[in-house]
Amino acid sequence: MPRIAGIDVPDKKKILFALQYIHGIGDKYAKDILSEAQIDPDTRSNKLTELQLAQINSIIDSNFLVEGALRRQVQQNIQRLKDIRSYRGDRHRKGLPARGQRTKSNARTRKGRKKTVAGKKGVKAK
Repeated sequence: MPRIAGIDVPDKKKILFALQYIHGIGDKYAKDILSEAQIDPDTRSNKLTELQLAQINSIIDSNFLVEGALRRQVQQNIQRLKDIRSYRGDRHRKGLPARGQRTKSNARTRKGRKKTVAGKKGVKAK
């Protein structure tokens, strides 16, 4: 397995898709990296030379925030929102969607499994 930016990427895949296994590199950035390094996107990652791997590594290290550093920065940004008590920070703290999505009928990913409230429907007002 070739090692790019400290991450083992799959060796049988095309390098365009293998780069996307690195957290912080998506389709566009993978294309940008390969065009800057002048590497054919259809090349399999196990067919790359040491020089090409070093070139990709240097481009990623100098231009992109990836993996641990990116995760740390995102967590620091969320923590900053919580510390300044912003609306978005409060939504993060409560585990609710922070970007304006509706929560009455959806948002199960953020809210978790349904918690049934006893006696909500069956109670009749007299």
